[in-house]
Parts: sequence; C-alpha cells; structure tokens
Amino acid sequence: MWYFDTPMIAFGEGALAHLKETEGRRAFVVSDENVAGLGFVETVQEYLSRAGLESECFLSVEPDPSLDTVRRGARALMAYEPDWVVGLGGGSCLDAAKAMWVLYERPDLEPEAINPLEPLGLRQKARLITIPTTAGTGAEVTWMIVLTDADDDRKLGLGSRENLADIAIVDPSLSKDMPPRLTADTGLDALTHALEGYAASWANDFSDGLCLKAADLVFRYLPQAYEDGTQGEARERMANAATLAGLGFGNSMAGLAHSMGHALGGVFHTPHGRAVGLFLPYTIEYAAREKPQRYGEIARHLGLSADLESKGAASLVRAMRDLLGRLEQPLTLAEVGIDRESLVERMDKLLDNAANEATTVVHPRIASMDELERLFLCAWDGREVDF
Repeated sequence: MWYFDTPMIAFGEGALAHLKETEGRRAFVVSDENVAGLGFVETVQEYLSRAGLESECFLSVEPDPSLDTVRRGARALMAYEPDWVVGLGGGSCLDAAKAMWVLYERPDLEPEAINPLEPLGLRQKARLITIPTTAGTGAEVTWMIVLTDADDDRKLGLGSRENLADIAIVDPSLSKDMPPRLTADTGLDALTHALEGYAASWANDFSDGLCLKAADLVFRYLPQAYEDGTQGEARERMANAATLAGLGFGNSMAGLAHSMGHALGGVFHTPHGRAVGLFLPYTIEYAAREKPQRYGEIARHLGLSADLESKGAASLVRAMRDLLGRLEQPLTLAEVGIDRESLVERMDKLLDNAANEATTVVHPRIASMDELERLFLCAWDGREVDF
C-alpha cells in the first residue's frame, strides 16, 4: 500500500486572490527581505486583511535556512499565536515556514527531530498556506523540509506527511521578476525532480504522469523563460511544471543527483538547483549502465532517439547537457569554481553527507562509497561515467 499526498492547489494568473477566502483571525507570514522588496509580502497582507485577518511577518529567512533561524521563527509564532502560517518565497522560505509551523505546534521538538515516523499531531493551533515566488523547488506541494546545520556543514532532509501544506497558491505573476540565473537554477531543480521522480525505485502510476508532463514542460519552456523573462506563457508553464514535478517526486522520491547536490551545498554552498542540475547527467549515466529502462521511457516521451533503452538514456543525457549549455550553466565542478585540491580535501565530508541522504537509497542504482567518490571526480572534470 502507498499514499498520494497533495494540498488543495489554486493556480493560474491571479490565483493569489484566493487569499481573500481565508477564514481565521491571524496569519503569520514567513518570507525574506528580497521578496518583501518586490512588494509581494505587502500584497499578501492586503489580501489577508480583506479576508478579515490580522497579520505579522518574519522576514529573516536566508538561503538554505539554518536550524537557528527556524527556532527564532517558531518563538515568534508562539508569541503571536496565529491560526494560519503563510510561507511566501522560494524553497528556503517555504521549508522554513513548514519547520516553524511544526515547532509552533510541537514546542517540545527540535527541528532535527521532524521525521516521517514521528506522529506530530499538527493543526491543533494553525494550518499552512504555501505561495512560491520561484518556479523550481515544488516545496509548495511537498512535505520535505531541507534545513542547514551550519555547525556541521550539512543539509538535513527532514519532514513528515503531516506538515504538507493545506493550500498551495501557484500564481505565475509572482515569478515574472526572477533574473535569468535564478530562472535557470530553479528550473533545473524542477527538471531534476521530474527525471529523478520518474526513475526512483519508489515511482508509481500516480507519480509517473506528473513527472513526465513536468519534464516535457521544462524542456520546452525553460529556455524561453531564461531568454525572455517577460514571456507570460513560459512563466506560467514553468510555474505549473515546478508544482507538477513537486507532486511527482514528492510522492515517489528523488535520487542521487539530489544526494550529491545537498552534500555539495552543505560544504561549498553551491545553489541547490545549479548543483543538482550539474550532477544529473552523471547520475543518469551511472544508473543507466545497469538500469536504462526508465530513462529510455523518458526519452521516448520527449521525442528523443530511443529505439534501444540504452540509446534513450544516452539521448536524455545529451539533451540535458544541451539544455545546460543553452542556459549557460556549468557542466563541471571545475566550472563552478571548486578546485580539485579543495574537492579532495573535503571528500570525506561530501561522501558522508551524500551517503546519509534518503534519496541515495531510492536511486535506480545504489552507489558504494567508492563509486560516489568516483562520481564526484567525474563531475569535477567532465569525464563520462564508465563504471
């Protein structure tokens, strides 16, 4: 037996107006200064006011939010006592909002203790609304929470099915001001979710179609959104793709590109979407040497050459690298600016981080520590994965 989890989703141009239907007394908005500077926090508060809710804001979420930030936000929630928590922003803001909400409901917990096996008993005090302002993480519709342990140079994969949002609002107008680099980084995160979600060993009939549709949308519309951010259709389709991919991989799981990307982000602070997008061709090559079938299916769906499963996997890798080139993204860790000596020096930490990610064990081919090290080195200088 398996489960499919999803919030209620309001989507499309003008979807933010759904906030006017919110019933309650107080809302606590979790966001950051950049989002506030774009006027989005003020707009959200105006809609909440029209619904009759008072609101207060926490605008101190940083990229890759830390455990300390989440604890501070939870204390502010306990002081304000809202009945709605509203996460507004990119994946960092949405993940921080989820974690703060859990600690508000369960002040006896440390954030590191949020896991799928621990009954949380949420929604005694508040419910959660998630509103993405980027098109990539899918955090608005997943229960995963990624926080950073700054003392240990490690990203923590946390979360429980209970901390899934009640309502997700996907309004493409909120992502129209994303600069090209952020458009590319977040879009590649969505693509990685889609491809890894389809290939994961926990993939299922309910997640497959969502992942395939999301992958198709990203390949078609991400270059347009990157090259012309004012292109309305491209922005809308990318907003939809990110949410579809979130629903897909959130109900199947990601894979080794995410494990390696989280490990790299914890040690070298590389932006998440850039890291997972870079690793994806290498981890596909690695898995396809033993299990090419699912990658061949993706290639056929995308109209790539795939008369043999192995050919399909190779076609998919070529298409992925062509996309990275069109988006002016790095293809190797050397191009990211990481020198080989630094990579080797921190290799034990990278391997430890990656090996302890849940996504490592649902990749189609499970890597040994030696193979993980070889994958990091292949990604550094761009060598084909031949093992």
